[in-house]
Amino acid sequence: MGGTALHPRRSTLAAMTITLATVPLVRRFAPSLLAVALIPGLLVACGSRGGSPSAGHGSGVTPAAWAKSVCTALSPWRARLATLTQETQAQLTSATTSAQAKQNLIGLLSGAEAASEAARQRVADAGAPDVDQGKEIAARFVASLQAARDAYGHARSTVKDLDTGDANAFYSAVATAFEKLQHEYAASALEVDKLSSAPLRQAFNEVPECH
Repeated sequence: MGGTALHPRRSTLAAMTITLATVPLVRRFAPSLLAVALIPGLLVACGSRGGSPSAGHGSGVTPAAWAKSVCTALSPWRARLATLTQETQAQLTSATTSAQAKQNLIGLLSGAEAASEAARQRVADAGAPDVDQGKEIAARFVASLQAARDAYGHARSTVKDLDTGDANAFYSAVATAFEKLQHEYAASALEVDKLSSAPLRQAFNEVPECH
């Protein structure tokens, strides 16, 4: 039928807003990602420059330079997610059919997925900080953004496959998809208290781009 279904749409808007609002400010998100990077078992192939992972110093960039590169990569990502959220909220408010809402949501998720990939690539291009476990830390930063990218991609695929014939069922399924997105996104486990690299912690606290 594809009717207006105002109340379910509002529930969907709330779910979407909560999900994208979980993206912290860059000044908090960058060291939080680093905390995730220090959790064992998350090491993936690193997009940094040269060689095999090493626990030593001397093969990376200074902590301050690396923090600047990371925060410079995350700032436009966060801004893009905020813009996408605002635009989609406005679109959903004026949408008259569930089919229109579906296209708006696909646009939101596709944009968030692309923005996350762009941020992931920029962080990978930043190399590795010249600190203990620097290459592993850099690789896990990349892995965190990859997980965010994939979470948006999974949600996009789910919404794309939804039938809009029954508006109530559609909006209910969208709410479920966004709830799953929120859980997958939160899998990055932002635990600032696990940050153990003092030079990087200091860099993220002092570099202007991270504030």
